[in-house]
Parts: sequence; structure tokens; C-alpha cells
Amino acid sequence: MNKTKIFHALHHRDEPLVLPNAWDFGSAAALAAEGFPAIGTTSLGVAVAAGLPDGTGVTRDETLTVATRLARLPVPVTVDIEGGFSADPGEVADFVARLAELGIAGVNLEDGRSESTLAEPEHQAELIAAIKARTPELFVNARVDTYWLKLQQDSTLARVERYTDAGADGIFVPGVTDPVQITRLVATTALPVNILYTAHGPTIATMAELGVRRISTGSLLYRTALAAIVDAARAVRDDRPFAVEVPTYRQVQAITAPGS
Repeated sequence: MNKTKIFHALHHRDEPLVLPNAWDFGSAAALAAEGFPAIGTTSLGVAVAAGLPDGTGVTRDETLTVATRLARLPVPVTVDIEGGFSADPGEVADFVARLAELGIAGVNLEDGRSESTLAEPEHQAELIAAIKARTPELFVNARVDTYWLKLQQDSTLARVERYTDAGADGIFVPGVTDPVQITRLVATTALPVNILYTAHGPTIATMAELGVRRISTGSLLYRTALAAIVDAARAVRDDRPFAVEVPTYRQVQAITAPGS
């Protein structure tokens, strides 16, 4: 079974897929070595690591570069492509086809746009349909940003239905934490529902009971890494112990070794 088929199957197990989001090869390889069965990317991490803003459609090249490196991992990888880096369905489908050729198993396509706006659902459905027509095997996770951007929340379920009909393989609604709302989402579509993990939201066990099939960390790991490096630098400056156990140089080198 190839990695794309494996990735699809991971959404249909007894327990939800907990998907950590990486931003470079090192972070992704470390997570794969820890035993996570699939890895996603975080557009915030990819953008900020390149000195660029997230969510503005300017990280196409950086996203492709990261995807090229992550494709060599032994586990399936899904790539966050923001809104597709183009308004033209053909161009979006072409970009995703390049990812599929590399061996990428899925993409996350959001309907949020720059300056905190939402795409028209009809146009977003066209993008999804174009991707599926070009690369039908690839997993398209259709992200609905109504709760994330706090805009047009009453259109959420209609967007879910439209993206489902357009051929999406999964639905992602970040920002939803209320169990009643999650239950409504799960009931609206037969597709696997993806929820963003938050420290103050439902537990993994609760989301599993509600029918959630995929739980993403989003930018949490990248933001945690930023906090950790500052804390480590402070520990050196203040001559105090580190707060976490740090891998050795050789351990980090080992994750880039061929066949690792």
C-alpha cells in the first residue's frame, strides 16, 4: 500500500488520527521517529521560518521546497497550501499535481483569504473540484475558516456541504471547541472531520467520542519551539538547568541519515 492510500486509511480507524504539524525536515523527521503515523505542515511555521507572513499567498516556493524535503520521510505527509496560492483552479490543480508527483499524500486547502476575508464557497468548491479532477487519489482536506476568522459562522454547515459535494476527502473547521457544534459538523458530512487541538478545548478522548476523525496541532508545535529556544537561551545566560531534555548532536544528525 502506498503512502497516499495509507493516509486515507488513517482517517477511518477506531481512533482519530493525531496529526502533528512540522515546519522543516528536522521537526518532521523527529516526529516521524517518535512514531506518529503521518505528518502535516504548518503554514505559519513554513512562512515565518522563511521570514514571510502567513496566510497571504506568498509562500508557494517555500511550501514546495519543504514538501520536496518531507516527501522522503517513511510516513505520509500532508501539506498546508493556504488558499492554493492562486485564484485560478487550473493553477491550483497544477501546483497540487506537483506535490503529488513528489509523493505527498494530501493537502490542506483553506477558504480563508488575506486581510481576514473568506472565499466565496462556490469558487472554493471549484478549486477543490479542479484538484480532485487532476489528482483524484490525493487527500484534500477542505478547511472552513468561519470560526477561525469569526466571520459568517452561520454559513459553516452550508460550506461543509458544498465542499463535500465538490469532492473533498475531509473537512477541517479550526476554532470550533464546543461539543455541540462539533457534533453538528460530524452529522453534516459523511467525510472525516478534522478539529484543531487547543489546550482549553475538548480532550482527545472526548473528540473521539464526538466522532472526530483527525486532530491537528496546527502552529502549536512551532510556537512551542520558539518558546523553548528562548527559554534555553535564558537558561544558558542565567546559568540554570534546562526545562526539557535536549537531544544530543548525534541524535539529531541520525534523523537525516539515509534510511532513517
